[in-house]
Amino acid sequence: MTPPLLEVAGLVKHYPVRGGDVRAVDGVSFTLARAETLSIVGESGCGKSTVGRCILRLVRPSEGQVSLRGERIDDLPERRLRPLRRHIQVVFQDPFSSLNPRQRVRDIIAEPLRNFSLASGRALDTRVAELLEQVGLPAGAAQRLPHEFSGGQRQRIGIARALAPGPDLLVCDEAVSALDVSVKAQIVNLLLGLQARLGLAILFISHDLAIVEHLTHRVAVMYLGRVVEIADRRALFATPRHPYTRALLSAVPVPDPGAARQRTVLRGDVPSALAPPPGCRFHTRCPVAFDRCRVEEPIPRQVALGHIVACHLEH
Repeated sequence: MTPPLLEVAGLVKHYPVRGGDVRAVDGVSFTLARAETLSIVGESGCGKSTVGRCILRLVRPSEGQVSLRGERIDDLPERRLRPLRRHIQVVFQDPFSSLNPRQRVRDIIAEPLRNFSLASGRALDTRVAELLEQVGLPAGAAQRLPHEFSGGQRQRIGIARALAPGPDLLVCDEAVSALDVSVKAQIVNLLLGLQARLGLAILFISHDLAIVEHLTHRVAVMYLGRVVEIADRRALFATPRHPYTRALLSAVPVPDPGAARQRTVLRGDVPSALAPPPGCRFHTRCPVAFDRCRVEEPIPRQVALGHIVACHLEH
């Protein structure tokens, strides 16, 4: 059996503050295969972006393990981690602030090529032109500055920069949320095309379930620092098993205003990550919670092939 490209086991990230710890991520586990897309979804503040930052080692995990290409990277010293960084790259949310406004596009894309000593001189210019072509921009764009491009074009430049060192994995952290609807579709189709041609794995972090349904192979649903459900895209959208997943899907807009819908409205607010509720963390808002949910934390269990749910109703 082929080992996964990325393996995350028991990932924890707590931020110490006065009065306790903010439990941003609290025991997240999943795997990601080569050329696969896994989407992490959930409300703002659920910890999905923190998971991405821990995998990228932009922040150090408090506990748990992250392995890339079979090598554990969460505890590597920076000197040994640096050459591995070329294999995992990131596409940021904001295409405006993620590009240096004083650098020309050529230098922005060339920076990772220089950092990892992958090209220089004429070969570097050739590679920059190839990367621009891959993301649908003309070679002449290399001599322009970021402010001369639209938001969608800037995000294409960001993707070209991420592709420059030849990564195996792209972490896309809300990579289309700042774009217009039509531009979102273009960028998603670009990512799908790149994945097919280059064999990229994609960790797609998003709150937009309509985009996720079009893009992904599998979906992990997070709530208050934990994964409550993970499944194949078709299974999750057709038969969601966790009450929180069902509530999220019921809120997705549909193009037919006359279509009959059964909306699940969650009561109350998301509890504080500084003091999560005991038992199931979702029980304070869950429409079907019962006594056991308030005192016992549900253990994630496989309810169907590849479909894992952390809910007492499924046990």
